Amino acid sequence: MIRLSGRFRSATIIGLQGIRARKMRTFLSMVSLFLGVLAVVVVQAGAETLERAQLENLALQVGKDGTRQAYLPGTAQSVQASIDTLGNRPDAVAIATRQAIVGEPGVAPVNPGGAPFDQPGGYGPGGPMYCDQYGCRPMSPGGDTAAPVSGQAIELILNTLTGDIRQFKPFRPVSGQWLDFASAPSLAPGLVLNEEAAKGFARHQVPAEMRIDGATANPTPRIIGVVDDGNPQPVAYARTDELANWLPPATGTGEFGPGLQVMMAPGSDELERLLVLRLTATGVPADQIHFETIQARKEIARDLALIRWIFLGMASLVLLIGVAGILNVGLATVGERVEEFALRRAVGTSRLLLAGIVLAETLLTGLLTAAAAIGASALALSAAGTLLAGRAPFLADVVFPWQAGVAGVVAGLVAGLLGGLIPAVRAARIPIATVMRA
Repeated sequence: MIRLSGRFRSATIIGLQGIRARKMRTFLSMVSLFLGVLAVVVVQAGAETLERAQLENLALQVGKDGTRQAYLPGTAQSVQASIDTLGNRPDAVAIATRQAIVGEPGVAPVNPGGAPFDQPGGYGPGGPMYCDQYGCRPMSPGGDTAAPVSGQAIELILNTLTGDIRQFKPFRPVSGQWLDFASAPSLAPGLVLNEEAAKGFARHQVPAEMRIDGATANPTPRIIGVVDDGNPQPVAYARTDELANWLPPATGTGEFGPGLQVMMAPGSDELERLLVLRLTATGVPADQIHFETIQARKEIARDLALIRWIFLGMASLVLLIGVAGILNVGLATVGERVEEFALRRAVGTSRLLLAGIVLAETLLTGLLTAAAAIGASALALSAAGTLLAGRAPFLADVVFPWQAGVAGVVAGLVAGLLGGLIPAVRAARIPIATVMRA
């Protein structure tokens, strides 16, 4: 082991001396290899960044990996039992979904059915639809008296929460503040809008009156913040206990489909069993209570892996061009150093050490090229994060992935090994008699 360590150290030192003596050739080798290593680093960095962005978007819409969730029938009993069980728990939240209309009473909203504001008409087949808490119906162009007249009102999805949902869905703050669950409930419900809903309120000046089916009166909401939740529809978030001042918790939940969503932190087995017991006690059939674990990474891993391998294959082709460049330079260098290598053989240098000297030069060249490619990629990613953060929020706090750095180092070493192997074998086969002919 000591002998091998000494040979390795000698080969490395002599290889560094060879690089210093032939700076221009080393530079040309690095130039020919740079694009190949850079391609590998960029592909790996792009794949990791894309995976991170996809996971963040899925976490916004679906939830973080490992979160336990269930969709329950939205009956009065199930909603109340869920609120009583999860109301004061920091590791769980119950979400009830309703339709709400904010604006003038008795008029059709500007976005029927809670449609996005850049999408004309409303949701539904057969032309424009008017949808409210009583259902959806077509709007007759001939002046159907059954359809409310157009006015200044906005329809949105209203999600009422028993706790902070951001531990499961990390919404990106845009402006204002989030719901404060520690304070006493207010008679004027606080609303946090998503970006699509905020777009509608910015375009249309509507009265601050919110209509919800079953409410004892129309409350006056307060818009306290805006978040990015990844939802293309206008959505608002409110505290369940604040809306409870105006309507029962189960009002507006559907009897014919999932009306209540429950999300729990990983490891909340006892709480999950307690909720199931309370729900079954209210008459909810046990076969309708299904908790599942969110596994967003598993769902997208196969597609991302396929894309990554396709682009890595293309990058490998570019890398082979760099290998050919190192090979040509290495063969030319060995041809010029025939007398030097023959003299080293004459004074006792082994063939293995001669091959190690040549390989050390090419491997060190590959490492230097990898360092340059990694540095260039990190600077480019940082610049992209600074310039494009407004258009792509996931780039705002992007960090250069360490996997890309490892891939660059491996690519540089592999290229140095492949490009230096044939010149190393040729150097090891130089006969000692060559020094006599010189």
